[in-house]
Amino acid sequence: MAAHLYEWLSLAIRWLHVIVGIAWIGDSFYFMWLDASLRRDESTPDGVKGESWSVHGGGFYRVIKFVNAPEQMPAKLHWFKWQAYTTWLSGFALLCVVYWLQAKVWMVDAGGISPEASVAVGVGTLVGGWLVYTLLCKSPLGKAPVALAFVLGGVLAGTAYGLGELLSARAAYIHTGAMIGTWMAGNVAMIIIPNQRKIVAALMDGKSPDPALGLESKLRSTHNNYLTLPVIFVMISNHYPSTYGHPHAWAVLVGLFAVGALTRVFFNFRNAGRVLGWVLPVAAVAYIGLAVLTAPQRSEPVPGVATATWSQVAPIIQTHCVPCHSSEPSHAVFTTAPNGVMYDTPEQVASKAAMIKVRAVDTATMPLANETNMTAEERVKLGSWIDGGAVIP
Repeated sequence: MAAHLYEWLSLAIRWLHVIVGIAWIGDSFYFMWLDASLRRDESTPDGVKGESWSVHGGGFYRVIKFVNAPEQMPAKLHWFKWQAYTTWLSGFALLCVVYWLQAKVWMVDAGGISPEASVAVGVGTLVGGWLVYTLLCKSPLGKAPVALAFVLGGVLAGTAYGLGELLSARAAYIHTGAMIGTWMAGNVAMIIIPNQRKIVAALMDGKSPDPALGLESKLRSTHNNYLTLPVIFVMISNHYPSTYGHPHAWAVLVGLFAVGALTRVFFNFRNAGRVLGWVLPVAAVAYIGLAVLTAPQRSEPVPGVATATWSQVAPIIQTHCVPCHSSEPSHAVFTTAPNGVMYDTPEQVASKAAMIKVRAVDTATMPLANETNMTAEERVKLGSWIDGGAVIP
């Protein structure tokens, strides 16, 4: 019963995380487009940066943006903050419930650091990552966006590499993404909203707000926009073991981050009326290149060496796969077969041979944390049986 309740708790938090994440990212995309679409003409009054007309759902909308702030505060003012806060809080809750409370399963590989140490590394990544990011933004680099982007890329690469040496592959990816999410939520909570409160307070006191407050908020909001696609990839990365299971998983992650950031570059400039025709092709080529570089190599039969048989493979499946993937799992965490995949019969194993090859042979991401100590020899034997046609009696 406890495992069942845990599963439904995890579902509720994950569902909430996805919902509010969509809302937050949607806001980011919309306001970046809105800023880029603002136009001025001879009828535009002083103090107004520009206006944008749009049509949606059968209605017409006219949005005006002030250069700094309106002369008088409106009676009602909508604040865009709870989407960001709830996304981070629900994501942090998922990190705790799924990874930190089950650190032995998800956070470490066999023979690595202790589960307790892995959680400490995770906490340190979030706290230390935010401190490094915010110090870089407040340094002279903060006024050089391109240079800052490359330095932050180096920070992400170093983090991904370091975490990959300490944590399991999946945990390394998810904590790199959690660090980015902390940057984004920190920008909202520590910079954007406080600056907006100062602007509103100045207006309420009849004073002119400091324009630097709005410029700093806009810059951090732009940072968040370019980080959206990289962090979305991390959210779905656990479904793609050829990325986090690669021997150089950190480099694959950085490459996919670059693809996501370049995609946002194209659309942000396009919205502003500048079409950078080279950006998307470069991103596409980089993506295809990563797919090619991570492709598993099919092992050729060695002359004089027989293909492994089912009788040789069956004990491997029984020892390393069936504890989780069974109608009655014996694993301490999984009370039902993950994703409904079961290997109770030879036919069930043979039907999933291609998937087993990817997870247990090509990427070695199964068993989880290699807690059953599956050997390299066993993986080779399993791969030989699959490459030989996965023949069963």
